[in-house]
Amino acid sequence: MSVLDRNNVQIAGQGERAMVFAHGFGCDQNMWRQVAPAFEADFRTIVFDHVGAGGSDLSAYDSARYSSLQTYADDLVALCRELGLRQAIFVGHSVSAMIGILAAATDPALFSELILVGPSPRYIDDGAYKGGFSAADIEELLESLADNHLGWSAMMAPVIMGNPDRPELGEELTNSFCRTDPEIARDFARVVFTTDNRDDLAKVTARTLILQCSDDAIAPTHVGEYVRDCIAGSEMVILDATGHCPNLSAPREVIAAIRAFV
Repeated sequence: MSVLDRNNVQIAGQGERAMVFAHGFGCDQNMWRQVAPAFEADFRTIVFDHVGAGGSDLSAYDSARYSSLQTYADDLVALCRELGLRQAIFVGHSVSAMIGILAAATDPALFSELILVGPSPRYIDDGAYKGGFSAADIEELLESLADNHLGWSAMMAPVIMGNPDRPELGEELTNSFCRTDPEIARDFARVVFTTDNRDDLAKVTARTLILQCSDDAIAPTHVGEYVRDCIAGSEMVILDATGHCPNLSAPREVIAAIRAFV
């Protein structure tokens, strides 16, 4: 199976330059449905599913192989090379922000701009660095997910989404989490929440924009500021949006911030 089929790559739009959108944990390319089409008039837009998510080829998933974010980054590099992309714009939500950074380090010619939505290089506190969670918090979260995938999804998705006054958003994220294979979700969660990508931030050479929600329980503002301070020349925009998924809760604001940057 080709990498384009394996990762369920979908291409739309027109233009000489490409814009690649990558989704976060427990999600799939559908999470960009309100953002990516806004750029089709000027860019070739590319959405895809990480192996194990959405319409990807689940038979390609192997827990040992996908025990590192670098493998997901290698997939991203492979699909970009298959499409002949150079100097594209990468838009990565949540964990895909770090996956994009790793891909850019692997092949610096792929992306001229990185747009990181709600990035966190490390979720676990470490001395002066405050990622937002203790090691015990993360271990409890992972054990809860392993014990009761559906219950964990119903509990955590609304917290991640925020916007309690719009329960339909939390319900959509819950449903997305619940569609994920429980074993894959468990494995990917451990990779996501225990990885430390802080040292990778200094390697970024592409123009970088950080989109930070004003109130995000998963990636707090000080984490976004840390990413900004570690990536030379990067810019940070604090959105009025709240929660961790502004691509769903505030797509117009996300679109406007991306347009202003590119």
